[in-house]
Amino acid sequence: MISRPSLMSNVFLVFFGLLFASTAFAVVPTPRLPTPPAPALPSIVSYVLMDYDTGQIIAAKSENLRRAPASLTKLMTAYLTYQAIHNGTLNTNENIQISKTAWKTGGSSMFIQPGLAVNVDQLLHGLLIDSGNDAAVALAETVAGSQSGFVTLMNETAAQLGLHNTHYNNVDGLPDDNLYTTALDVARLSQTLIQQYPQVIQITQQKSYTYNKITQRSWNPVLFRDPSVDGLKTGLTDASGYCIDATAQRNGRRLIAVVMGGPNWSGSTNAVEALLDYGYRFFVNHPIYQSGQQVGKITRNEFSPMHIPVGVTQNVTVTVPKGHFSDLQRVVELNPNLQAPLKKGTVVGALVFRLDGKTLKTVPVVSMVSAEKAGWLSRMFHKIGDAL
Repeated sequence: MISRPSLMSNVFLVFFGLLFASTAFAVVPTPRLPTPPAPALPSIVSYVLMDYDTGQIIAAKSENLRRAPASLTKLMTAYLTYQAIHNGTLNTNENIQISKTAWKTGGSSMFIQPGLAVNVDQLLHGLLIDSGNDAAVALAETVAGSQSGFVTLMNETAAQLGLHNTHYNNVDGLPDDNLYTTALDVARLSQTLIQQYPQVIQITQQKSYTYNKITQRSWNPVLFRDPSVDGLKTGLTDASGYCIDATAQRNGRRLIAVVMGGPNWSGSTNAVEALLDYGYRFFVNHPIYQSGQQVGKITRNEFSPMHIPVGVTQNVTVTVPKGHFSDLQRVVELNPNLQAPLKKGTVVGALVFRLDGKTLKTVPVVSMVSAEKAGWLSRMFHKIGDAL
């Protein structure tokens, strides 16, 4: 027979054994690894790394600092040329009469001249690959009738696109005190250019171009180092330093890296590569909502119906540091002064994505149904329903 002390001892042994086992084999949550800081790049005056699909800024340094853009100016020249083609006022195969002004434009050149056949498509190649100032002037004169008229279009378009720290004073980027932009504005313009006119990549990815038996190598040094890079433009003057606006596509995901004020082509190329590697290694895109999907609702006693679903009008994807998606916060912030009647499709607030207290992305939300002003009887029933 087992004595009582022995029985109690066994009970305690079993109890403490189970306690030790539960402690020893408890699942300890894996700590969330912090995202490494963005490259410092001390030799670069300003830079931006943007995710093309989401428009989110992954990394930035002095992104709103106004700088001389040099030939990055030609991004807007190209944008307006493509816009004219899209609107039907210009044709890519249309032959252009070259003025003496265009012919004699200084700086980098594609070597056009009066009386020598050249069409719009060739001028775009000369603009974006050769960085031809003569091509920029020829296109400006063709699209707007004059350089001054084209500059007016450039500044009007910059304002429409929200490039608030950009001002143009010529079409080619030659030094001018009233010509400036920022790394952020260049990235935004590049995103818009590719979105609306993706055929630009067919030109900017080329490593050389031949016109009138003259072959010139692309000015973009990153093209020759990184096979994932397929654009877009470079710029260089004494005031601008070595500027590169590069875009790359790896595994179906496109990034845009803009560096301004580099010390030399090698230094700016290294900076672009460091930014691209950082963005692809440590960040990922997460599709979250589809266009037309409900993300929340409005509840107002004075509305009929009282509950109004709100949703997004576009697919929503968010760029998040790898391993941090579960920490992403989503909040629908409604406009406080909404009043009935409310039409379907009215913007009623924003869907805000935050991570660690930082806003990553903001997307407008709209009412998915119409709402009228509730009568006194409906409001009374609404209040009764709330009280129950």
